[in-house]
Amino acid sequence: MAAHLLGAEGLGLEYPTRVVFESVTLGLEEGDRIGIVGRNGDGKSSLLGMLSGQIEPNAGRVTRRSGVRFGVLDQRDDLDADETVGRSIVGDGPEHEWARDARIRDVIGGLASDIPWEAKIGELSGGQRRRVALAALLVSDWDLIALDEPTNHLDVEGVAWLAEHLKRRWAKNAGGLLVITHDRWFLDEVCTETWEVHDGIVEPFEGGYASYVLQRVERDRMAAATEAKRQNLMRKELAWLRRGAPARTSKPKFRIDAANQLIEDVPPVRNPIELQRLAVARLGKDVVDIEDVSVSFGDHEVLRDITWRLAPGERTGILGANGAGKSTLLGLICGTLQPATGRVKVGKTVRVGVLDQQFSQLDEIKGDRVREVLARTKTTFTIDGKDHTPAQLLERLGFAREHLSARVDDLSGGQKRRLQLLLLLLSEPNLIALDEPTNDVDSQMLTAMEDLLDSWPGTLIVVSHDRYLLERVTDQQYAILDGRLRHVPGGVDEYLRLRQEQASTPTDRPDLATTSTEPEDASGLSGAERRAAQKEISAIERRLEKVSDSIEAVHRRLAEHDQSDYEGLQHHTDELREMEAEVAQLEERWLQLSESVD
Repeated sequence: MAAHLLGAEGLGLEYPTRVVFESVTLGLEEGDRIGIVGRNGDGKSSLLGMLSGQIEPNAGRVTRRSGVRFGVLDQRDDLDADETVGRSIVGDGPEHEWARDARIRDVIGGLASDIPWEAKIGELSGGQRRRVALAALLVSDWDLIALDEPTNHLDVEGVAWLAEHLKRRWAKNAGGLLVITHDRWFLDEVCTETWEVHDGIVEPFEGGYASYVLQRVERDRMAAATEAKRQNLMRKELAWLRRGAPARTSKPKFRIDAANQLIEDVPPVRNPIELQRLAVARLGKDVVDIEDVSVSFGDHEVLRDITWRLAPGERTGILGANGAGKSTLLGLICGTLQPATGRVKVGKTVRVGVLDQQFSQLDEIKGDRVREVLARTKTTFTIDGKDHTPAQLLERLGFAREHLSARVDDLSGGQKRRLQLLLLLLSEPNLIALDEPTNDVDSQMLTAMEDLLDSWPGTLIVVSHDRYLLERVTDQQYAILDGRLRHVPGGVDEYLRLRQEQASTPTDRPDLATTSTEPEDASGLSGAERRAAQKEISAIERRLEKVSDSIEAVHRRLAEHDQSDYEGLQHHTDELREMEAEVAQLEERWLQLSESVD
């Protein structure tokens, strides 16, 4: 039986303007990896603050097992601005002591390898400082770790490293994790349970994000017809999870049969043929042609020899490490940046819309009220054949009616992002460039954004560290590696593999650094890897058949057993649980392998 780490009983929290929690009771045991989700402002960080002791509840109490070491990363760090990066992470100890610790070396390599060791904390950018704070936490020993938005300022590679680190940090039934993040891929990869914070309560769900979506849809469907609007959106999200996302269905406790039954009448999230037809009608055949383009800043060559033809209706994600040149590439496409060599040709009918990280589109209207901004916008937006007014569209994006009277400059980051996206769509561009669109956005807003983009006919370019978003709204990915643009048919997994090979194969020729001795197929596997995977699949199928027969035999013995023989019944029940656990593990592995060889 798992040991108790932390518990909360009857927690209440209120501020002068509202009640955040009324009476929350929950517990966390050894082996729990819990993701906390919910809308911005519903109390996720407040819950974490109460559980970690940083916020005193108005009612109830939090108990912690004696001796539990609890490490916390909240959204503000307590690093000393005059301290060096090295001392902030590893302290005053001599180098030979911490350098021989494999975990410390791994944390530094994963989070801080590109940050000068002797730099002062006060000299760092916000993103660098955040990574130093996370590294300083992870190098220490903890029984329980709480992380508030740890993936902020991490690129795709950094998010993948953090997920792998947290999966390996403790044994399966040891340690505990609480994490708030809007990164749905990360939730699926790391978490075994999801807590949804809403309406003053905390509602638990088994599994990561995919399992949570399924259970939410089941609950909403059974609850009442009034939930139909949100249910339809979640059903569409589930259709994506089941059909489109690589390995998404391989997560523990994700009930495949129930998911299939639930979405059997749900169409694919996008109709690519219809969107392509509409995009050609709006754009013509020429969108953007980039020919032999290089871009330098001073002596630093950011992009070199880029040739890329953007076609009408393409939905492309751009991958690359921080500083690789992703925003520079967007600048070329949008015309805000001119190349040092080569040329960029933009089609005559192209109208570019940009969603940037700085909310620059809102600068001119920051003193206006949201209602006034909407009143000046007469355009309607069509979704699934129905026209929506700007106010209806904003509400669909999760914007509360009471905020329509607020001035734009007084809106929160998430509210500004909603308004920014609305104005972008209403400007009727036929090429949209999204530069880190998930900043300041909760999971409900992300789902609504994805839903809107599903029916948008045009060319879409997305730069984002949010792996889930990239896989969800784009149909192909390109990566910037050593200043060159490379198509990655295997998506994020292939990009991460190329980056790993790049790190282990120093060369001035990126094309040579990624050459394999054996050809790979579209799945990214070599011939030998594919054969090995297929062999393992066959072995698992044989074992599943054998264990299933054994389970049936135990069920028969249970039905025939003397019901007053409690010890005998318990023996059969324990035997059954062990076999069912083995089946769950085998099915999970089978699904992972099947996805990899598709």
